[in-house]
Amino acid sequence: MSKKKRILKDAKKEKLAEKKEVIKAVKKAKEIVKSGVVNKSATDFSSLDFSCIQKNSEGHPWNLKIASWNIAGVRAWQKKDGMKYFDFEKPDILCVQEIKISPNKLDASITDVPGYTSYWCLGGTDGYAGVGIYSKIKPIYIKNGIGDGTHDKEGRVITAEFENFFLVNAYVPNAGRGLVRLKERTEWDQLFREYLKRLDQTKPVVLCGDLNVSHKEIDLTNPKTNKNNAGFTQIERDGFSTLLSEGFVDTYRQLYPDKTGVYTFWTYMMNARKKNVGWRLDYFVISERFLPALCDHVVRSEVYGSDHCPIVLLLHT
Repeated sequence: MSKKKRILKDAKKEKLAEKKEVIKAVKKAKEIVKSGVVNKSATDFSSLDFSCIQKNSEGHPWNLKIASWNIAGVRAWQKKDGMKYFDFEKPDILCVQEIKISPNKLDASITDVPGYTSYWCLGGTDGYAGVGIYSKIKPIYIKNGIGDGTHDKEGRVITAEFENFFLVNAYVPNAGRGLVRLKERTEWDQLFREYLKRLDQTKPVVLCGDLNVSHKEIDLTNPKTNKNNAGFTQIERDGFSTLLSEGFVDTYRQLYPDKTGVYTFWTYMMNARKKNVGWRLDYFVISERFLPALCDHVVRSEVYGSDHCPIVLLLHT
């Protein structure tokens, strides 16, 4: 057999093998869909109950609703009808993380929501980081970043000052696969903690967002196999413990210290959300002296549109 014929024969074999793999993958996908074991991406908002009757420790009903959601890319979020969330949750303030868009692409379809004014802190890289706030209440002022030249370039923190508190919306750096950014993350934790403490000297702080850590073993499905993975290393967990020890409170665990199976993030792989194999990475953390205002913290695990779900803080202020 000539060299040319041999090459053609090998090419046909490779093409046939590729075709068989494609057919196999399609067949498997159809079987998964048919079985119903697949992660959902759309929300049946009308079937959900967004009401809350919880009161604070003094018996006062909530009068302020703040929601937080890592939307994992604003364009994808829009395509999955994520913005319908406004119509059903009706938050006074919605904080969003991982906008994943550059400032020059921030258009009216993203910024203009009836009844809200929006504020943005975006990095210079398209498809990466970025945070924003939609608010019915006009802030006294807005600040981007934490005052650190290196970290502030990525668009990770936006702070709004209101009459009774500071609202800090954050997308904390991920330590990365193989923990390649763990050192950077550790430096961030210290800088961010000092920033929050400076704010707290003036007014109570409400911190929300994707903090990229599961604090305790109760906060993720598989703690034993994730101890050396980003989001559950001892260094990251200790960093969060240190923050709490310096006058701050994890509102969810304050109200529900022993509740299991409550997560805010599920990987898109292995039908994790369907099986509720997840992590609690999203938080509302408040100044300890602001605890009398706390009414409830709700995890909207049945709201889709991202690999994270929204969380909601209800306060009486």
